[in-house]
Amino acid sequence: MKLSSNEIRKRFLEFFKERGHAVLPSASLVPENDPSVLFNTAGMQPLVPYLLGEKHPKGNRLVDVQKCVRTNDIEEVGDNTHFTFFEMLGNWSLGDYFKNDALNWSFEFLTSQEYGLGLDPKKLYVTVFEGDENAPKDSEAYKIWEEIFKKVGLIPEERIFWMGADDNWWDTGDSGPAGPDSEMFYDVSKDGVNIKNKEDFIAADSRQDIIEIWNDVFMEYEKKDGKVIGKLKNKNVDTGAGLERLTSILQEKTSAYDTDLFVDIIAFLKANTSEEYANCILNFRISADHIRAVIFMLADGVVPANKDRGYVLRKLIRRAIAKMTNLNFSFDKTEGLIDVVIDNYSEIYPELSNKRTVIINEIKKELKKFKRTLDIGMKEFEKLINTKVKNNNIKEVNFGEFAVEPIAVNELSADDVFRLYSTYGIPIEVIKEEAEKNNICIDDDGFKKKVAEHSKKSQTASAGMFKGGLGGDSPKIRALHTTTHLMLAGLRKFLGDGVTQAGSNITEERIRFDFTYPEKVDREILDKVEGYVNQVINIGATVKVTEMKKEQAKKDGVTGAFWEKYPDVVKVWTIEDGAGNIYSKELCGGPHAENTSDISKFGSFKIIKEKSSSAGVRRIKAILQ
Repeated sequence: MKLSSNEIRKRFLEFFKERGHAVLPSASLVPENDPSVLFNTAGMQPLVPYLLGEKHPKGNRLVDVQKCVRTNDIEEVGDNTHFTFFEMLGNWSLGDYFKNDALNWSFEFLTSQEYGLGLDPKKLYVTVFEGDENAPKDSEAYKIWEEIFKKVGLIPEERIFWMGADDNWWDTGDSGPAGPDSEMFYDVSKDGVNIKNKEDFIAADSRQDIIEIWNDVFMEYEKKDGKVIGKLKNKNVDTGAGLERLTSILQEKTSAYDTDLFVDIIAFLKANTSEEYANCILNFRISADHIRAVIFMLADGVVPANKDRGYVLRKLIRRAIAKMTNLNFSFDKTEGLIDVVIDNYSEIYPELSNKRTVIINEIKKELKKFKRTLDIGMKEFEKLINTKVKNNNIKEVNFGEFAVEPIAVNELSADDVFRLYSTYGIPIEVIKEEAEKNNICIDDDGFKKKVAEHSKKSQTASAGMFKGGLGGDSPKIRALHTTTHLMLAGLRKFLGDGVTQAGSNITEERIRFDFTYPEKVDREILDKVEGYVNQVINIGATVKVTEMKKEQAKKDGVTGAFWEKYPDVVKVWTIEDGAGNIYSKELCGGPHAENTSDISKFGSFKIIKEKSSSAGVRRIKAILQ
């Protein structure tokens, strides 16, 4: 059955809606509750609090299609299976149904011609957990699959295979929820595979004659310090399937780059370049992938910067420009390329259309800035190359028994390459191409080590992220977080309602708060904001939370940023005194103090510094002392 990607999304959501699941909109790419990553990298991430026991306002059966970004394997992007932006289909049970319903529904959706994907059951294979010191083998899942395959006339022993924890165990690390999973694989080989046993299955998997298309995770255990210590109070189901992979199978394509998810984007690139697709497949695919990811990131409020999410965004924009430059793309057609992506997705993700002007302007600004930076960097590159050649900076390369004698070559050191890459912003692909043109080698291994070291430092620097940018859940963190609500209220009081939050990061030592404002804020205004915050702290106002529909919160004038990240029912935090005076009323998902008097235990509020963060965004550093 050849379904469009839109039809796959629609069928998936409708299938589980009819089985009692509330349909959730995709959360933002910017995570609300996960301290470990800059972006949502899996469908389950936005739901972690609910998987850990918090009650979801929509109930205990949920379904969604979640936007995700991963860049850890960016060098693989452009092959048949890797993308920076992708969509995950997910259905969830929060202490409700478990293995029997989950597995039967998974099989039914995958194979039903009428209301599922219509895949051939004869091409399906599954794996289950074989057991280890943490948990016994998943005999329950095996028996369920046994019945499923028997009903369609297939031999279970040739369809179900026991696998170890590396393949069929899910957890969040040394501590937290964990459990076995069951993975479904589909035969995509040209002539069909002949699998009779586990060895045949593993061989077919390694050849990619079969590929994983679905995964049901059964969260029933709790881990602590690396060991399973018992079972969770609630058993949860976490299901995931990649839209790109399913689409390529259903449209009978080897790669998702050949499906309707990419075909219009690549067609536009072809029409506005001078290169043949067959000769430059990787450049076309990477350009298409990156521009798609960039547009979604910008729509979710990420802006180009030199660190954290902004750095990832800027890197993707520059990689896309480099690849399109290789294709001799007509950059005066950039706006048209952006329109193609937005028009392809706007029905599913209306935020793209709503942010069209912002997206176009940001990409054009980065294009102009990068071209200017690249010109400077290339001049530096030329000087470096000339210096190497002039000084006869030669390295001897010996190819062992196959070489009559060592070969002398010029080489750029790892430090040289990393400086061009990090300081001047030249993509590594451009460095390699230019070096090759000049018969110069680069220390690629050394460069990769430098990048890894830099990445590790960046991860350490951003490790303090928690709910809404919080570095923990201690009483002081709660006090500081509550203070940011009062500070934003003060900024809006003295600078106008156009001020909104643009980001925050809170540690035990300080608040770092970004807000929208076009110019430097006078110290006189900052002092007034300080006074407002300290006044409310001293009053001892109550901090309370209520749940309401998101649309109602907007109508009521509740202050909030990143509305698109929140579910239809939201938490609204109100700070008010006994006389009914409201000092702050804001949308938020993080932990707070119960009363502003709790803040005074840590001192008075003080704004230490105010400066520019990025275009149109200011940053405040503040403390309690």
